[in-house]
Amino acid sequence: MSRRSRPEMIAETRAKLIAAARKAFGEQGYAEASMDDFTAEAGLTRGALYHHFGDKKGLLKAVVLQIDAEMAERLTAISAAAPTQWEGFVQENIGYVEMALEPDVQRIMLRDGPAVLGDPSTWPSADGCIAAIKDNLEQLQADGVVRNDIDADIAARLISGASTDAALWIANAADPASASRKAIPAFRALLEGLLRRPAA
Repeated sequence: MSRRSRPEMIAETRAKLIAAARKAFGEQGYAEASMDDFTAEAGLTRGALYHHFGDKKGLLKAVVLQIDAEMAERLTAISAAAPTQWEGFVQENIGYVEMALEPDVQRIMLRDGPAVLGDPSTWPSADGCIAAIKDNLEQLQADGVVRNDIDADIAARLISGASTDAALWIANAADPASASRKAIPAFRALLEGLLRRPAA
């Protein structure tokens, strides 16, 4: 068996800590999750956690980044499978809102994440999300699907804000499933307001 390199050992340690923390944060919530419990589950020490992530908050950031990357990958696949670029755009944005019903997304990304890490619009992934929406809108405008009298950058920021706020509302609602059923048609209607209408 070949000896692992230092970068491989570091990556393995980080992966173990992230996996254990993600499980603990998802099942118990950030406040209740014990660093000793999830470092023990990973077979590591608190020292390893502090070395790689600084503190519990730093580990939450790493878990949030991992979940966010998984969400982005899934949403890209949803968009790619749609019959048209417009429907892909709609399904990708609605898909994000619908993910607010998933336990890890709901608890870690939409409850504990904002409470501990602050406003999601300031997270590192937010600018990339807005840029992706803007690129899609500009292509849809070039194809004559979306109105050209709307600034794509501003529209992207409004869509991102609306989807984030809807997801946060759903995740924190007394009945998230009911909230989602109300939010999705309204959000779709907002998106459809971007469509270019035939000349009268």
